Amino acid sequence: MSTDTALSPPPADRELLDAYSVAVTSAAGAVAPAVVHLDVAHTGARRGRATGSGFFFTPDGLLLSNSHVVHDSRDIRVVTHESEEFAADIVGDDPDSDLAVIRISTSGAPHVSFGRSAALKIGQLAIAIGSPFGFGHSVTTGVVSAVGRSLRASTGRLIEDVIQTDAALNPGNSGGPLIDSRGAVIGVNTAIIPGAQGICFATASDTAQWVLGQLLQHGRVRRAWWGIAGFNAPLARRIARHHELDNVSGVRIRSVEPESPASRAGLEVGDLIVELDEETVSGIDRLQQLLDHERIGRASTVTFLRRAAKMTASITAAERPR
Repeated sequence: MSTDTALSPPPADRELLDAYSVAVTSAAGAVAPAVVHLDVAHTGARRGRATGSGFFFTPDGLLLSNSHVVHDSRDIRVVTHESEEFAADIVGDDPDSDLAVIRISTSGAPHVSFGRSAALKIGQLAIAIGSPFGFGHSVTTGVVSAVGRSLRASTGRLIEDVIQTDAALNPGNSGGPLIDSRGAVIGVNTAIIPGAQGICFATASDTAQWVLGQLLQHGRVRRAWWGIAGFNAPLARRIARHHELDNVSGVRIRSVEPESPASRAGLEVGDLIVELDEETVSGIDRLQQLLDHERIGRASTVTFLRRAAKMTASITAAERPR
């Protein structure tokens, strides 16, 4: 038997490797022209330059990236797949979801299509494209390790439905696309855990599409606001039983802003919020989930405990100030 024959993989293995290679190369080849490198000069406490990634989602120069890449920027430079350089402006920025839309002056840009992250399966192929450490248009592969994860944004708000992947991400990948074997964007690469191996995160495409729609329409993401500050606090079991509550905890109000929806509703410092429209409020994260844009201008019923007494009030949320 010749050496060449001895070192060759069996035909079935060759076909498997070829199929995998074809899937990765075709998907990456289709999407890579839409991916850009970002060079950003920041102001304030973040003064200095940083790099990141982004991608066109329309042919007329609109790009999606991470908020933490472009927030507090004084200059954004976009370098395309063809090594053309453009100055970019921020269209809208949402630190709560770590997403931002920026724009350059161009037409006919290669652009991506979005897939449905709700349809993702654990173990399916995931391909990341970006500029780790400034190495433009680097491609890494892995699988969808988990879906439905939660990730804390820099603002403290919880980002939900986050995708976990083992496709290698490094500083500079932030804002680049995570794609499937068909080249559809299933996520926006956003975070790594320093020191961990094979644990990386991307904001789900369904979330990204909703956020970019809000940013294009309003320049911001509209969220409901009551004008309170609070913290997670336990609920005594005997009080929960007495009032027939499912809670083991709620939101204790630390402060109420004057002339705010909460102030007008009669909420006070020390009240423990336990329900909103009969939905259990177990803590700050759950209350933020419930206070979405659909509650702006709409009356809701908040249930709270004032000392040991169970009380309700009607509260109409306003739009959160910018």
